[in-house]
Amino acid sequence: MIPLLDWDMLMTLLAPRERGSHKGDFGHVLVVGGDEGFGGAALLAAEAAARCGAGLTSVATHPSHAPAFLAHRPELMVKPITDPALLAPLIARATVVVLGPGLGQSNWSHTCFAAALSQARSEQKAIVLDADGLNLLSQDISQESQGPYGKWILTPHPAEAGRLLGISTAEVQANREAAIRQLQLRFGGAVVLKGQGSLVCAGQGPRLRVEQCQHGNPGMASGGMGDVLSGVCGALLAQGFDIATSARLAMCAHSKAADQAAAERGERGLLASDLFPYLRRLLNP
Repeated sequence: MIPLLDWDMLMTLLAPRERGSHKGDFGHVLVVGGDEGFGGAALLAAEAAARCGAGLTSVATHPSHAPAFLAHRPELMVKPITDPALLAPLIARATVVVLGPGLGQSNWSHTCFAAALSQARSEQKAIVLDADGLNLLSQDISQESQGPYGKWILTPHPAEAGRLLGISTAEVQANREAAIRQLQLRFGGAVVLKGQGSLVCAGQGPRLRVEQCQHGNPGMASGGMGDVLSGVCGALLAQGFDIATSARLAMCAHSKAADQAAAERGERGLLASDLFPYLRRLLNP
């Protein structure tokens, strides 16, 4: 029996902020994503990071999206990426890199992914790898050859998990606990396997633990939910929570926010951005 995560216990970790706090105390999240035509995913991840408490949030995205991002959310710092070399100073300043939302599969996507992941790992940055970041990782043997990385959170759905493991989605679903354990052993850090009864796996050796989230509902089966989760993970990492705690807190807060939103608005038509007010409430007990 997989143990269930206890939100009431997790929320005790969310201490009130010191009265003299400033934005530098709460980290800097950099979202890298949003290929041409896929900007919404990067914007959702970035806004989630800002709404969930990151002190600063930047977005490195395709140039076609920059004006719309700033018009929608002026609190974000938006950098149009015409050359992967432009990522270097952004990653150097960031506390956390959220890599993958809307990143796509184009030449631009591949070059941005390789540049961002290589630098972030070499500088020992905390990383959240989601969506096309996971798909590109599954295609890039050179990245996996670097071995497990202890400072990232991977957030695959079952199909992405299957690509990373070289097995089918059905095989992942047939034994989700075994699949998430294999992912964590192969890649390190913390892994969140999304789906009904989402799982998180983190730790090393005898301390390796798999736990299950008891929240969530079918209304979450809509575009952008995973992008919001990656932004929540990034925000918590930026505020100083460790990899395992950030993954557990983010997964539970995200699912519980969706339950609260569905209770008020219904499951059908639930949008990823509908979660923002509920996330703010949950993360400010």
